[in-house]
Amino acid sequence: MASPLLLLPAMSVSTAQAHVRVLPAPATLGLSTREAFRESANALLDEMAEGKGQLVVDLTGTRETDSSGLSALVMIQRHASDRRQQVVLKGVGPELEFLLVLTKLDDLFVFG
Repeated sequence: MASPLLLLPAMSVSTAQAHVRVLPAPATLGLSTREAFRESANALLDEMAEGKGQLVVDLTGTRETDSSGLSALVMIQRHASDRRQQVVLKGVGPELEFLLVLTKLDDLFVFG
């Protein structure tokens, strides 16, 4: 039996295509939200077959990201990589983009 999907408050998931899942990130991606966000993302990745699937993390509404949030994104990408899946970051704001480039994490992700 599959474990229930843990979603943050006011978070909805789009499953428009069988091999694509869209997960909106919280407004503040940090210490208080990282664990639930990571668990939700990993559950969505696990729904799709290994070797197929793309998780689109919609960061359009994300206003603040700290090192815990960056760590969550990296752990999500690592889980996807282990399953031969792809993580796409959508709606990345200039501050988060700067952090990803500064920490050299931008090469881990596809930007959409």
